[in-house]
Amino acid sequence: MQDKPKAKDNKDAKDTVEKQRELQREQDRKEPAQGESGGAKEKPAVQTSARKQPDELPAQHLQKPGLEADMDLKPRFLAPDYRGSGKLKGMVALITGGDSGIGRSVAVLYAREGADVAIVYLSSHEDAEETKRYVEQEGRQCLLIAGDVKDPAFCKQSVEKTVEEFDRLDILVNNAAFQLHAHALEDITDERLDETFKTNIYGYFYMARAALPHLKQGACIINTGSVVGLKGSKELLDYSATKGAIHAFTMSLASSLIEKGIRVNAVAPGPVWTPLNPADRSAEEITEFGKQTDFKRPAQPEELSPAYVFLAAPSCASYITGIVLPVTGKVGS
Repeated sequence: MQDKPKAKDNKDAKDTVEKQRELQREQDRKEPAQGESGGAKEKPAVQTSARKQPDELPAQHLQKPGLEADMDLKPRFLAPDYRGSGKLKGMVALITGGDSGIGRSVAVLYAREGADVAIVYLSSHEDAEETKRYVEQEGRQCLLIAGDVKDPAFCKQSVEKTVEEFDRLDILVNNAAFQLHAHALEDITDERLDETFKTNIYGYFYMARAALPHLKQGACIINTGSVVGLKGSKELLDYSATKGAIHAFTMSLASSLIEKGIRVNAVAPGPVWTPLNPADRSAEEITEFGKQTDFKRPAQPEELSPAYVFLAAPSCASYITGIVLPVTGKVGS
């Protein structure tokens, strides 16, 4: 049975949401006057499959942490052309940030491949319940666990709940993230730096440490990195630093765990249409999101999730560990 979140967990999550929203309000007050953007629109977006992906984004700004249910253009996560073949049959996956965006799409495809799924999320209960419905439509079970990955005790508790529910843990996907842009280094306060690092890299350490006693030979850990961890970003100084740390953590942990038969890899997405982005940029700026890629558009979550299946499935990636797989929308990156 699914455990209800404890009162302390709910309070911690509410405190984190309010802290993130205050950081967002502070940054919104620093924004330059609108009308200064104006990316080139002369070239059409690139499509590489029969399923045409959206290339025009609505002007919308979300309150943090961002609710997928509130997005005017809903991210595509179902990957209707993807056919499951039992690659993860009988396995159990724990996905942080699995309520929406990339995490939601990964949860659905893992279920399509035969895995039961536990989802850790901060506070977006409506999104989490929607993800659960889609996982169950794939014929698998889904456990929802609400709380804050900045808390090591909560991370340990999440793993224990997963193992108690499903009797095992085979795949850990570290995917939860906090992102807030800044126009100058001076804009990044100590509180903001702390929120970004504790969510994005401390949380990955905490979850991996909690999961390790339960991972057996053939298990794997997959971390969500970023193109900005490979190339940097002048307006995402703290976020880029955490993503670079995640890449290094991935390679280091892979070396540490290889003799146990446990693989560790990362996916480095480029711009992906998820609640994280309209909850970061202004309504005017978000319309240009992803147009700097060679595809002239952001990816949809369903264009990322098959990479997570590939890295999780022993039938596909049994000889792959310590890599950062770029899915960036750019040639040569």
